[in-house]
Amino acid sequence: MKKLKVAMIGVGNISESHIPAYLANPNVELYAFCDLNRERLEKKGKRFGVTRLYTSEEEMLRELPELDAVDICVWNCNHAPCAIMALNAGKDVLCEKPMATSAAEAEQMLEAARRNGRHLQIGFVCRFGRDCAVVEDFRDQGLLGELYFAKAHYLRRHGSPGGWFSDKSYSSGGPLIDLGVHVIDLTRYLMGNPRPVSVYGVTYDKLLDRPGCKDTLDYGASSPTGEQVFNVEDLAVALIRYENGATLEVETSYSLNLREDRYSMELFGTKGGVRLNPQLEFYTEINGYMSNVQLANAEQYSDESHMFDDEINHFVDCVLNGTPCRAPAEDGVQIMRILEAVYESARTGHEIIL
Repeated sequence: MKKLKVAMIGVGNISESHIPAYLANPNVELYAFCDLNRERLEKKGKRFGVTRLYTSEEEMLRELPELDAVDICVWNCNHAPCAIMALNAGKDVLCEKPMATSAAEAEQMLEAARRNGRHLQIGFVCRFGRDCAVVEDFRDQGLLGELYFAKAHYLRRHGSPGGWFSDKSYSSGGPLIDLGVHVIDLTRYLMGNPRPVSVYGVTYDKLLDRPGCKDTLDYGASSPTGEQVFNVEDLAVALIRYENGATLEVETSYSLNLREDRYSMELFGTKGGVRLNPQLEFYTEINGYMSNVQLANAEQYSDESHMFDDEINHFVDCVLNGTPCRAPAEDGVQIMRILEAVYESARTGHEIIL
């Protein structure tokens, strides 16, 4: 079988979750790296044995026509320009989440993929979790009934990554577009990808990144300018209504005065409910009694260590074998419409009809 020649565009922190997966896939040749930061580019090239190194995507695509695909791990503001350039050059693309900085940009990416007949996959890595597969199985067997309500929390007490994440000109937003995108997408996916019809949202910038706080952060990102800027929201809350009548309540933060960080998703149906985090558990009635059901090996289904590997392997499989994509660009467009509507609702103080 022909090996897929893949180039990484952006070799910063998130690429560390992508690169090992490509190196471990026998059907891939990690062919080139591209990054604006020459020092980081050369270090990563030496570390992973990649010798074709570029600081310009345009130059790389021009000089390496044999490239098959690119993986985009750059600032949010560059997702659309990088993806569209690669698609127009005839390359298949895996683009990290969020798909873009606006719904209009996302639609331009989708149009470029269709026009050029290329595969465009969005980095909704949570779809590749084992807990997600189990919930899909329960759902498809009818054990949950009609899923009509979901709650999602991705809350950090003191967890701004800083750097470009907190600079709106690069990220386009704070915890909503960074963290919330994961839980909004996964709950919608498990509910059958219903079309969003209205959004009401609120954002706050009360605590920012807790300037002066003496506790150290577990997160950290570089700043393109060398200056630490925080001009995004620190908390976002939203209610999303879907065409089928289902609703999602979502909360996400970088800074919030809560006891401890909270990452959880719950879905509620007419026959049963399910909580995905911190451990998979089902709630239903058995023989007329309220029952909580936990899988015998629940811990293994909550293990997230394999997700990026499975995501990358799926991308390679889609490109080489035409396998239907589990994270298509069409879904990315809908998620961008939701995120954009939350910010617009927060700005105007009104519900946004989609």
